[in-house]
This record gives sequence, C-alpha cells and structure tokens, in this order.
Amino acid sequence: MNAAEDRIWTVPNLLSALRLLGVPVFLWLVLGPRADGWAVALLMLAGFSDWLDGKLARAWNQTSRLGRLIDPLADRLYILATLVGLVLRGVIPWWLALAVPLRDILLLWMPPVLRRHGYGPALPVHFLGKAGTAALMYAFPLLFLASHDGWYAEIAAIFGWAFAIWGTGLYWWAGVLYVVQVRQLTKG
Repeated sequence: MNAAEDRIWTVPNLLSALRLLGVPVFLWLVLGPRADGWAVALLMLAGFSDWLDGKLARAWNQTSRLGRLIDPLADRLYILATLVGLVLRGVIPWWLALAVPLRDILLLWMPPVLRRHGYGPALPVHFLGKAGTAALMYAFPLLFLASHDGWYAEIAAIFGWAFAIWGTGLYWWAGVLYVVQVRQLTKG
C-alpha cells in the first residue's frame, strides 16, 4: 500500500465520519420527539453525502483504506437504525427489518477467510450491492412519509415498498455474488 492509501484526513473520510455521527441523531429524531420531517431530511442528507464522498474520493484521488471501511459501515448503520426506527414505529413488518441485516450477519465469515488467503479484509463493493443500498436509502424516507396522513402518503407507500422490495432483493443478490467471488478466490 502506498502512503495515499493510509490517509485519514480527507474530505470523503470527513463526510463519512459526519454520516456516522448522524446515525444516533437520526434514531433519536425517529424514536424521541418523532420529528419525522427532520429525520427524513437527515436521511436524505446522509444518502447525498454517501454519493458525494465516493464521487469526491475518486475525482480528487482521495480513496483510502479508512474510507473503504467507514463508508460502508455508515451505510449499514443508517440502514440498521432506520429499520429499527421503522419497525418500532410500526411502519414496516419485522420480516423486512430482519431480512436486510441477516445478509450481513451471514457474510461475517468472509473477512477472516479473505485475510487468511491474503486478500485483505473485504472485497470491492459490487455494483449490485451499491444499487441495493441506494434503493433501500430511497425506500426508507418514502416509507416514513407513507406512514403519515397527507395526500402524498399513498404515492410514497407505492414507491417506498417498490424500492424496499427491489433493494432487499438486490442486497441479497449482491451477497450471493460475494460468496461466489470468495469461493473463486480461495479454491486452489
């Protein structure tokens, strides 16, 4: 690895760190004062910053080992926090709240296997994983909006559930592809 890979203080890493700090704030907004407007705004801002940090990292040549760890960590924590908030508020069923993190739990065996074979802690993020995460990040604000009584609730429910179902499917499909990649890398 070169010195650039070891950088900590980069704009993309700062954006990912700020996104991480927003997770407990988001959960408090959802479960405490039930300030759904602010929670949805924070969730949308987190989604935008997720896109922006990746774009800046590539454009400014600021990709780093830390960024490859905290960026997906922030994504997963936002997804988990949102699932917890939505299920505790009765917006989504338990099966959806369990289906998404279950994939990550089932893939916990991969980093030690990859390290043992000299491939580092993780595989590069697959496009399907990014697409699934993006779809889930669109689904959650829409499902929050669908839980209200406004004129927009029915439209938000239709699109929110479409994104949630497709996002979950893509998320799991990417998980299967990660398993296939690890098997191909480690046989032999």
